[in-house]
Amino acid sequence: MANFFLDNNHLKFHLEHPLMKKITLLKEKHFEDFGKYDDAPEDHEDALDNYEKVLEVIGEIAGDTIAPNAEEVDATGAKVVDDRVVYAPGTEENINKIRQANLFGLSLPRRYAGLNFPIVPYVMSAEIISRADAGFANIWGLQDCAETVHEFADEQLKEDVLPRFNRDGITAAMDLTEPDAGSDLQAIQMKAHWDEDKKTWLLNGVKRFITNGDADVSLVLARSEEGTTDGRGLSLFLYEKNEGKMIVRRVENKLGIKGSPTCELVFKDAPARLIGDRKLGLIKYVMSLMNSARLGVGAQSVGIADAAYREALDYAREREQFGKPIIQFPAVYEMLSEMEMKTIAIRSLLYETSRYVDVYKAYHFISEDRKLEKDERQEMKKYQRLADVFTPLTKLISSEYANQVAYDSLQVHGGSGYMKDYPIERLYRDARITNIYEGTTQLQVVAAIRGVSNGAYRKAMTEFAEETLRPEQEYLKKLLEKMTAQYDKAVRKVREQEDDEYWNFHARRLVEMAGNILTGHLLLLDARRDSSYDQPTAKFILKARSENVKHYSYITYVGMREANDFKKS
Repeated sequence: MANFFLDNNHLKFHLEHPLMKKITLLKEKHFEDFGKYDDAPEDHEDALDNYEKVLEVIGEIAGDTIAPNAEEVDATGAKVVDDRVVYAPGTEENINKIRQANLFGLSLPRRYAGLNFPIVPYVMSAEIISRADAGFANIWGLQDCAETVHEFADEQLKEDVLPRFNRDGITAAMDLTEPDAGSDLQAIQMKAHWDEDKKTWLLNGVKRFITNGDADVSLVLARSEEGTTDGRGLSLFLYEKNEGKMIVRRVENKLGIKGSPTCELVFKDAPARLIGDRKLGLIKYVMSLMNSARLGVGAQSVGIADAAYREALDYAREREQFGKPIIQFPAVYEMLSEMEMKTIAIRSLLYETSRYVDVYKAYHFISEDRKLEKDERQEMKKYQRLADVFTPLTKLISSEYANQVAYDSLQVHGGSGYMKDYPIERLYRDARITNIYEGTTQLQVVAAIRGVSNGAYRKAMTEFAEETLRPEQEYLKKLLEKMTAQYDKAVRKVREQEDDEYWNFHARRLVEMAGNILTGHLLLLDARRDSSYDQPTAKFILKARSENVKHYSYITYVGMREANDFKKS
């Protein structure tokens, strides 16, 4: 099989982005670990070489093991035996391969047996694995939970738990959702009470729709403050499976990602350890955890889109109708071209967002060792603001595009794609969850609209527009300038009504207009570094312009009447 890192030049392209030099310098704290650990890099080039070597190993495992197992895993799925999850045989093999390569805990510091990787190569790993099997990406990718422990737990808990990720290959889960608390996490009812005799917190209640719910360690959101009904009464706890006080009631029978067990869990006097401070479980810790998860779904979406595009391309080259391969028919060729363009676009948005997260997170951990200089504090705040508004935008656009690419890929396959004989049938089902879990597209709009209202997206547009491009790119830059002016008019038009419901009614249109402009700028910057991006960049901006015109027209000519009808209903 192919190596899923080496056969994808886009990954190396983004790994070599100019900002990566700054990221490695910050992440490695000026390479202070060099000489203390065998794998610690001496400089940026050495760090980049480390990232590539690990990504090559992940690419090999993805191509040789995870992808070939995907169909069997999808057919077999996970099941419950004696209140515990039993993975499909292929999933077990995947986990063992990853464990043998010590590829859990990539981003953890070396003192906790991690590799101290930035977010960018970690997200690339998630994309690679998602291309092989999106369901397994959920099991592997939930090591995100380790980052939450690293960021917020006390030192004793970190020392007890974190080294086991890479050393022992433990898996993780985040236990948030309940039967009556899905998107509204403030409604959580699971109880946590301190048992003075046992000197521990005890958890009681039910969790539902928990991804990889029978993991070795779980981060559990529970109500620790009696008499509370909102988010201020919730705390975050760490529960370990070997305590034996949580049972798996069932594994859901899902449309897709069937190898990833989605569980209903029952906790009965389950001992747990508090992460951080009481009352901050939802307000601070889960919000951070959810942002990481949304970035993970962005990577999963790009991986699925990439796999779906490749399947369609291979099929179109091989399938002959009327005496020639169907790729030679303009209608099919155009579909393939758009699928490629969408995949390239969401990948560009994904890694730009990942770089923002990398910079501000690196400064955060540096601030634990020393006081930041004024310019460092300002830079950290800048990148944190960007990460906060780009993360929901990335999750929204990448998951919607992944569904579109999977849909069109199946269409290219025709009737054959509807059968179990081709992987696209599985990819099509797997894609559907991406714009639902970790916050639906509609909830991402609620988060992303802040970037419209507070001007963060508009400021980013201005900064991107100040970049110098190649002369042949100027016509596309001018198109983006016109789109930006139109966006400004649309925002003013909605604001003029001074009506919150009207603003919310048009929120998705405004967010998508902003996303199209910002992604267009990012693609232009990619094309400045590599002219092979010229064609997909031009195609994206021209398509995006027509979409923005549609949104603007609706806001200007139809939107007020529709909003009034909505109010009357």
